[in-house]
Amino acid sequence: MLFHRSVGENIGYVKENASPKEIENATKAANIHEFIESLPEKYNTIVGERGVKLSGGQRQRIAIARAILKNAPILVLDEATSSLDSHTEQEVQKSIDTMLDIDNVTIIAIAHRLSTIKHMDRILLWIKAKS
Repeated sequence: MLFHRSVGENIGYVKENASPKEIENATKAANIHEFIESLPEKYNTIVGERGVKLSGGQRQRIAIARAILKNAPILVLDEATSSLDSHTEQEVQKSIDTMLDIDNVTIIAIAHRLSTIKHMDRILLWIKAKS
């Protein structure tokens, strides 16, 4: 969920007193920093209610930057790439792969696309039984 605030505020609110450098590092890890730098007001650009001024992939990568900044021990991704085109899916996947390299993070990913989970340590498959 994104708020009608700046990009920086939408990322930084998860960590009290987060420095601009910490926010920038999180966005670099989430593969969204260059896009933010291209915005007219960079990290001060207002994204609109629920991030309406951003694409689905940009919103996803901002959410991933937020999770990286928060340093949460568990992250649940529910169809994180389901509504994205293949190029944007790859960009978001790079962000997820970066998170997989962070120590002490458990990612639970719910996905229909194999490409979303192919780098996970363990994959569980549920198959609906037919009678």
